[in-house]
Order: sequence, then C-alpha cells, then structure tokens
Amino acid sequence: MSDTDEPATPHRIEDAAGEPVADHGSPADQYQADEHPRHWWTWALAGVVSVLAGLGAAELTAGLLAPASSPLLVVGSLVIDSVPGWVKDIAISLFGTADKIVLLVGLGVLVALLAAVAGVVDRRWPPFGRSLVAVIGLVGVSAAVTRAHAGPLDSVSSLVAIAVSILVFSWLSRTLRPGRTSTSPESADRRRFLAIAGVTAGLGALAVLGGRALTIGRQTTEAVRSVIRLPKPAVAAPALVGGTSFQVAGLTPIVTPNADFYRIDTALQVPNIDPKNWSLKITGMVDNEVELSFAELMALPLEESYTTLTCVSNYVGGDLIGNAKWLGYPIRELLTRAGPEPGADMVLSTSIDGFTASSPLTALTDGRNAILAVGMNDEPLPLEHGFPVRMVVPGLYGYVSATKWVVSMEVTTFAKQTAYWTDRGWSERGPVKLSSRIDVPAVGAGGVKAGTVAVAGVAWEQHVGISAVQVRVDGGQWNDAELADAISEDTWRQWVWRWPATNGRHRLTVRAIDANGVVQTSAIADVVPDGATGLHSVDVQVA
Repeated sequence: MSDTDEPATPHRIEDAAGEPVADHGSPADQYQADEHPRHWWTWALAGVVSVLAGLGAAELTAGLLAPASSPLLVVGSLVIDSVPGWVKDIAISLFGTADKIVLLVGLGVLVALLAAVAGVVDRRWPPFGRSLVAVIGLVGVSAAVTRAHAGPLDSVSSLVAIAVSILVFSWLSRTLRPGRTSTSPESADRRRFLAIAGVTAGLGALAVLGGRALTIGRQTTEAVRSVIRLPKPAVAAPALVGGTSFQVAGLTPIVTPNADFYRIDTALQVPNIDPKNWSLKITGMVDNEVELSFAELMALPLEESYTTLTCVSNYVGGDLIGNAKWLGYPIRELLTRAGPEPGADMVLSTSIDGFTASSPLTALTDGRNAILAVGMNDEPLPLEHGFPVRMVVPGLYGYVSATKWVVSMEVTTFAKQTAYWTDRGWSERGPVKLSSRIDVPAVGAGGVKAGTVAVAGVAWEQHVGISAVQVRVDGGQWNDAELADAISEDTWRQWVWRWPATNGRHRLTVRAIDANGVVQTSAIADVVPDGATGLHSVDVQVA
C-alpha cells in the first residue's frame, strides 16, 4: 500500500435517521453463516439429549399404560428373536447369565450413537436428522406390535418417544440456529444451549427412572408370590442322607440354591403373572381339550422330585446346570385326561412371552417325573424361574422342555410344528448328553501342595444315571473315583478321587460312565445343534 492510499473502511449502513446500524453482511454472507452454525459436537449432543428425553417420556408412558412395552425392552426382545443362534452362543459363552444386561447396555450405546449421527446430519441437511430419529422410533413401534400377545397400547410408548424426541430436537435446533437479527456472541449462545441441554437431559434421565419406578410399582407379582403357601406334597421327595454328598471345599453342592440357579431364557423383562389370571390350555390332537386354573392345579395331588436341569448351551466343564427339588403335578396325568390322538408325537409348549419348546410326547408320558412345577426348593417358583408355573422334564435340555411361564400345550407332531430354537438350527428333540466336570482343583489352580489332593466334581446324564467316574493324570491310566449316593437317575452325582499329587504342572481329565455302561466320548463337538461333547480337563501346579 502506497503512502497516498487510504485504508479501506467498512461499508457504513445508516437507518432512516442517518444513524449507523450493525452490518451483518450481505444476505448471501448471512446464509453462509447460518447454513452450518455452531460446532458439530453441539448438534450431536442435541440429538442424544432429544432421544434421551423421548425415551424418558416413553418409559413414563409404559409405566402408566403397558409396563412390557418399554422401547428398549421390546427392541431387545426383537434382537434376541432375530439374531442367529451362533451369536446367542457367543453371548452366553462370553457373558453367561449377564448377557441380557450386556444387550440392554449395548442397545443404549447404539441408540446414543445413532442419535448423535442424527444431530450431525440435521446440522447440514435439516430435517433429515429428525427423520432418522423417527426411523429409530419406528423400529420400537414395529417390535412392540409384533411381539407375542401384543395389545393395542403396546405401541403407544414408542410413538410417544418419536413425538417427544422430534419436538425436543426442533426446540434445541432453534437454539443452535439463532435468528439473523441475533447479536449474542457465539460463546453466549453456546452456554445457553448447554444449559438447556443439561436440564433437558436431566429431566429425561429422571423420566426414565420414574417410568421404571412406575413399572415396578405396578408389578405386584412378587408380593402375591410371597403370600402363597405351597401345599403338602402327596408324594414327597426322598430325604437327602449324608451319603448323597461329599464335604469337599469348592465342590458344587448337591442342591443348587435358587439364587445360584442358572437362568437362560429369551425374556428381557421377567413376565409378571398374577396366579389368579393364569391358566393352562391343552389343545391340538386330543380327544378332550383341557383348561386348568392355578387354584385347580394347586388342589391336585402334587409330587416332589429332585431333577437336574441343563442348558444346551453349556460348554464342556460349564456351569449352566443346576439341581433343585421341584413340586408339581405330573404332565402325563393331564395328557391322559386330554387323550392324545394316534399319530401325535410332540407337545408344543408356549410361554406367555411367546417362547415355544418342542417336547417328545413320550418324554411327557413315560415314567419320568415330567411335571408342571409350582415350587422350587420348598418355596414358590422365583419370578425369573417361571412363576407361577413352569415345565420340568428330566433328560431333555431346557430348550425343548423347560418352558417357563407356560400357558399352553398343543399336542401335535414334529412334522407339523416347529419351536423357537428348532427354527434357529437346533435339533428338535434334545436329549441330555453324558457329561462330567471337575470342580476342584479349579482351572489353573496354583498353590496345590504335594501329597493327597481331593479331585472332585459332578457327573450327569439325566433319566439314565451315572454308574462310574474316572480320572487320569497327564494322559495316563484311568483311575476310579468314589461316587456319592444317587438321589435318582434324574439328578447329577458328586464324585471324588484322592490324588497322590507330585511336584510339577499336571493335567487332570475326567470322564463318566452311565448306567448302561456307555463311556463318555472324548470327541469334541460344539453346543450347536444338540449339546457339547468332549472331556473336561484342568491344569494344576503342584509345589
């Protein structure tokens, strides 16, 4: 710039009185300024806060109208029903009985990420971000109306989530897009937005908690369960004498406490059923349809029996197995009353949440203690284990027999009907396989002292029974273990072998022999399609 050049001055704009007014640039400049306002992260936050507010409103609505219609719960159930079986197997193997918590947390994170993306999209291309929020909500609507026993109110909470999320999103976006006449510094607008977003997020979180509280308040089933008194059994279970278990530290108890009994099912929210409203219907290929109320069931001559239940997803050496004393009525008596027609070979049992299981008719009508259970270890069934009524069938994996919250049994054929898990690639009959497990010493145990060491565990093949258990060290000869007395052929048996342990690292392996003389196979098979096989081994360091 030369000495004679004058510095450029801003374009001066005056009002009608000649007073200067602020110059906000040309309309084109203002359009560019307003087109992509604020930082992207503020829009992402707006999306998350809006969806949180929508979920809070949905939980309140669900708590007031239909507790089981919570969007996260119905979508979670849809995921459980839709994913391939191998995905469920991986989830169970990684997280065990915490798989449902992991699923809900994962869904929450996914929804938050999608909401953040929706916010960023709306920053550049309104209203497409809000459209994405609506699509997320419509997944909840679809899951709600297609679930088993869906009612007319089940979609309302997801629709409320959509409406509230979009309304809050629109409100927050106006905060992020100040009008052209705004003279506030961007930092002040950002502080105002963060304050509004923080309050909205807090209210949304409180609404979620409030909705859950309303749901819990409406679910009085536990209170009803607590006042139920089980009748005295017409047939009592055998007394457990000292010979049925060994006193070895770390050995699985012969009877599994209710609180420790494994739980694997498809219900994200445990069904809450008032026994007064419960009934069981036996239909299908029968001479006489049967309907039974809870009061009628409790008035029948109930029988006690010990039965070990096993999940088909139990890997070799796994803990998805438990033994309990059950109280219930023989299913064979009800089926006799119904009169199955010739040619029937399967009973399709259905839970109130839509789960189905295909049980061979013979397994429900032979001499085994297949029962409609109302009691577990001398108390009414816990809610998570099927209250008020569930099926217990010895000798079959749970996926084809142990229907919780059971409400119907259809006598049919395997050729005509399929069930929940058989539709997903599992075998249709599911007999329990011969298996055994080492409990002590534990896997990777260190600090084991040389000398006599108790090696102990359990073995099972329900409705067949165990005749022997053998242990070997480092691939050597098989050694006979001592067996505890059997409660019945329908339960597992404890075993112990006194090992003369020597210094060094050793591998212990166990195998069982059933009541028919069949030796447990060493062939390794996955849990799919009909249960895992192989021999359980543990490595132990002896010093």
